[in-house]
Amino acid sequence: MALNFSFNVLNNDKNSRLGQIKTHRGIIDTPAFMPVGTQATVKGTFIDDIIKTGSQIILANTYHLMLRPGTKRILSQGGLHEFMNCKLPILTDSGGFQVMSLSKLNKVDKDKGAIFQSHIDGKKFILSPEESIRVQTSLNSDILMVMDECPKKSNDYKKIKSSMNMSIHWAERSKVAFGKNPKKALFGIIQGGLFNDLRIDSLNQLINIGFDGYAVGGLAVGESQKEMFKVLDGIVNVMPKDKPRYLMGVGTPSDILGAVKRGIDMFDCVLPTRSGRTGLAFTWNGRINIRNSKYKNDNSPLDNNTNKFNLNKYTKNYLNHLFNTNEMLGSMLLTLHNVNFYQELMNSIRNNIKKGKFHQFHDKYINKL
Repeated sequence: MALNFSFNVLNNDKNSRLGQIKTHRGIIDTPAFMPVGTQATVKGTFIDDIIKTGSQIILANTYHLMLRPGTKRILSQGGLHEFMNCKLPILTDSGGFQVMSLSKLNKVDKDKGAIFQSHIDGKKFILSPEESIRVQTSLNSDILMVMDECPKKSNDYKKIKSSMNMSIHWAERSKVAFGKNPKKALFGIIQGGLFNDLRIDSLNQLINIGFDGYAVGGLAVGESQKEMFKVLDGIVNVMPKDKPRYLMGVGTPSDILGAVKRGIDMFDCVLPTRSGRTGLAFTWNGRINIRNSKYKNDNSPLDNNTNKFNLNKYTKNYLNHLFNTNEMLGSMLLTLHNVNFYQELMNSIRNNIKKGKFHQFHDKYINKL
């Protein structure tokens, strides 16, 4: 019998939580980091290698997949898992963020949704809450996100409140369109910018609608880490304790450490993969820009602590050469290294919460990573 979606908190260390999400495609230990597979691929890697890093779930992008290759082609193969040969659970975002960030021209209408022109060919599309859920259902993802409006960082209270109210209206419509499917989950998205009262209002309205998990949206859009943590401090104690808490689009290792300290369970970010493609490596001793000339004669590995994939048989000297000659192997190796490092970080976080020692771990690494 297939598992229905469920979430349980197994341990607490002050506000930090060790938990487990169960889906019919597998178990996700939390706090969890989701590598981003925007266009049905985690760029520069094999999905089997992503699994070997310890990744238990990935994120795919509704907006991009709707435009290319389109849901019809993906459905012809049975859904996104079959299309990209991925056995892991998949979370799909709603597409709302990309409508705002990528579209050449967009207009938001409370009733119609987001009316936008494709960033690829200028073709006109309408992404309503119902259409977003239909696309995500066609992709056959395991966790779906409600359609929301993700405004840019602003101190305009009226503008942020109006946007938040529209997101609540769209969340209600998304819930109706989703219907009932115990094998899948639908997460609500808390908006409200940097205003605590709007965040609380948004959260309470979402709780009244009722979702399988609650995401914090509208961050990682230019605010400081201090501002982000202040938003989390203001809402975490109001967030349901029996549902997963997901901080969207975050972030650096120190962002993750600080958010876990405040009770967040799930993360996603393009940072490890995008940085890997451009020559930035994350290690237990801090960040390394491998293009730097000081690594030309450095025959030590990126990170002596890494033992998966034999990644430490490649020296900094060699990786520096690969990047400075634009060889694609450099991007592939650093991408895999970074995803692996993020999963090592999450595993260490979980182990330390289990032992009741997360705060010591947090304090040791918050300014180092």
